[in-house]
Amino acid sequence: MTDSAKIAVKQNDPGNGSDLYKKREKIYQRHPTGYFQKLRVLTIWLTLGVYFLGPWLAWDGRQAILFDLPQRKFYIFWFTFWPQDFLYLSWLLIIAAFSLFFITVLAGRVWCGYTCPQTVWTTFFMWIEYITEGDRNQRIKLDAQPMSFTKFRKKFSKHSLWLALAFWTGFTFVGYFMPVRELWFDLFYLNISGWAAFWIFFFTMATYTNAGWMREQVCMYMCPYARFQSVMFDRDTLIVTYDENRGEPRGSRKKTADPQALGLGDCINCQLCVQVCPTGIDIRNGLQYECIGCAACVDACDAVMEQMNYPTGLIRYSTENAVEGKQSRILRPRLIGYGVMLSLMIVVFLSFVFARVPLELDIIRDRNALYRENWQGNIENTYTLKVMNKSQEPQEYSLEVSGLEDVIVHLPEKIDTLPGELLTVAVTLEMDPDNLEQRNQTVYFTVQSLSHPEQQVTEDSRFLSPRR
Repeated sequence: MTDSAKIAVKQNDPGNGSDLYKKREKIYQRHPTGYFQKLRVLTIWLTLGVYFLGPWLAWDGRQAILFDLPQRKFYIFWFTFWPQDFLYLSWLLIIAAFSLFFITVLAGRVWCGYTCPQTVWTTFFMWIEYITEGDRNQRIKLDAQPMSFTKFRKKFSKHSLWLALAFWTGFTFVGYFMPVRELWFDLFYLNISGWAAFWIFFFTMATYTNAGWMREQVCMYMCPYARFQSVMFDRDTLIVTYDENRGEPRGSRKKTADPQALGLGDCINCQLCVQVCPTGIDIRNGLQYECIGCAACVDACDAVMEQMNYPTGLIRYSTENAVEGKQSRILRPRLIGYGVMLSLMIVVFLSFVFARVPLELDIIRDRNALYRENWQGNIENTYTLKVMNKSQEPQEYSLEVSGLEDVIVHLPEKIDTLPGELLTVAVTLEMDPDNLEQRNQTVYFTVQSLSHPEQQVTEDSRFLSPRR
């Protein structure tokens, strides 16, 4: 077990003086500022912007991103996916998992601190709390006061804005599965369907509860990533860490005092690193599973160090080896292995997606009769072809049959389909018995787009005849 894993286990050991499950103590976070918090604000706005604007984007006269479950069509810009394309979704989820593994080995829980939806929405909710109720000390005093008009006004404003943001979140989520413009007018005229109203309400309350009330509890007790992340760490993983050799022993002092003369380290024990932590931990106690790598403590400590005219970086992104003065490696076998596998899967996935033919052909033989003899004495086989136009425009297809010599084909000259249409085509093949060399022969059906000749699909079936 790595040192990181030992630290994480130690933090969860009931015999170490901490309970695995205990009543939540409300965390009053001081509003963080600094370089990394500006970076977090940028990622949060980008994340929220992509989410809230996504369903409103138009593409070729329709919604750019729409997962139309009743019609079983999934539109993503110029692509249209069908339930038969579920393999692509599975592949994409595997890529996402390997991406998470790669990022974790490289930089710890940086995903959690900057782009995780729970973190993004919680941070926005906490910003609303900050502008309505004030900073940390003001909120502590407000909660300790008896109910008054001022307290009610602030609390009402906060929860109203929370519910408004939660409602817009739920509405937007449903807008990815229903045409969002129609959904908006249905909501405006109170003509919304029951299921749409239910899911909007459900995701509104889920967002309001998770981001407004549960907050860090979701990260600490509900998210599995927090539990297994320490297993993926090693001594060269970039994490938020406290330089104990430089900071200890900690203690308060005047700005003009010489810490060496007082026998103190650089840490002045101001507690700001604890007050700005969204999960309420003290990073000076070592790596803990509650740490989401947001670097709020880094910014707070750097600001104090600058005020004290000390070098910054007492709390910083670093590795265990670097803090201990040992050589730290960025490139190591596990990281290289994840990187190679991830790159290979992305390249193959994109190759398959962009080489994907928006056309599908299924062949069903007549189940009532394997073959039949017509009035001319020829042997006939009947097939039902399911031709699916998986593109976003009308298509005309040609149909060709190959693999049999001297075959008489009864099929339409061309196949006209609408976007997303599944068309059933009956095809009959007729052969002179004298030309049949075997009872069971392979026949190939090729469907090709007339406007895009590169879009073609070939499937095989069997032509059956009686024993000679």
